[in-house]
Amino acid sequence: MGSVKNLHIEELKGAQHTVQEILQQPELWLQTVSIIENQKAVIKDFISQKLIAKQARIIFTGAGTSAYVGDTLTPHLRKELSYQIDSISTTDIVTNPLNYLKPEVPTVLVSFARSGNSPESIATYSLAKKLINNVSQIIITCNPDGQLAKEAGNDENSLLLLMPEKANDKGFAMTSSFSCMYLSALLIFQLDRFELLKKKAEAVSKNAESILTTKYETLKSIVSLNKKRVVYLGSSTLKGLSQEASLKHLELTSGKIPTFHESVLGFRHGPKSLVDDETLIFVFISNDPYTRKYEIDLLQELKNDGGSKTVVAIANTSDEDINELCDCAFILPEQENIHLEDHLIALNYLIIAQLFALFNSIRLGVTPDNPSPTGMVNRVVKGVNIYNF
Repeated sequence: MGSVKNLHIEELKGAQHTVQEILQQPELWLQTVSIIENQKAVIKDFISQKLIAKQARIIFTGAGTSAYVGDTLTPHLRKELSYQIDSISTTDIVTNPLNYLKPEVPTVLVSFARSGNSPESIATYSLAKKLINNVSQIIITCNPDGQLAKEAGNDENSLLLLMPEKANDKGFAMTSSFSCMYLSALLIFQLDRFELLKKKAEAVSKNAESILTTKYETLKSIVSLNKKRVVYLGSSTLKGLSQEASLKHLELTSGKIPTFHESVLGFRHGPKSLVDDETLIFVFISNDPYTRKYEIDLLQELKNDGGSKTVVAIANTSDEDINELCDCAFILPEQENIHLEDHLIALNYLIIAQLFALFNSIRLGVTPDNPSPTGMVNRVVKGVNIYNF
């Protein structure tokens, strides 16, 4: 009764693809782990030659949701790896390539792409080859027939990693494509701890199944509040996730609900001005005890502010402060003896954000599979002129 998997047929009208693509993620994450596991030797050899031997810079790139894959990844990998790591959108690189691409710096450019046909993604691939003296590229894509996949397949300095077939979302908004590409990058740059990450990915998959079967009614009750604006807040990795959550809600509600994101501490510095009684605030709570102190402080401040805004905390572990300081707390299940750091629990938080966006889209009478039927916004961006540099 309370399961997302029991949605009524009238709720699925115009949402069949999006619903399926959200529901399939626990299974696709396990498939993604297997894909990387089966190619470990090839990946390890490529990274050893192109990254480790050259002490290269890593650039994560993509457009829109694909860019947010890199934004979510980068904080964790900067902590774990000794290389310079940057997340730079293709939409920035294309307009100002020399601001971001350093000809003299050995570089591994990692492109995330659902379709692999976005004009900026193809242009960035070419610009990197043209402008950087020593460049290698990793293409992580969901479409074997996309232009990026074809380019990489014919380039000895490129490594092509294809995601599970079903990750090539047919719906407008990227859901399983985002999460599979994110997980694959976590794995390929931490192959030395692959077995541990595999075990933790299995725990994250189990958590996701639990969310899909137990959080339906709570999410529907939040949607029924009919709030007029939505805010997502998170720290570090979870700030990157808040960008993706915000975009997903904006896309699936066809822009009818203004949606914002910010870091937990940054929110006080001006953006908090947008909060009124019609605001819904999601706070992604870190599993890092130090970071969590700042998030609890913000919950306390929001409570002290009063008013009729609604504050929802999403956390992996419960404590009295969280339950007392917010209007609703999503506490995810904990797998026995497995600690899930923020870069992993982010996948579970993502599911909740996707479901909320889906349900709010349906409430507003928007068709989630095609929220922009006029073509003002498209599944693969159109109308971009690429000029010779």
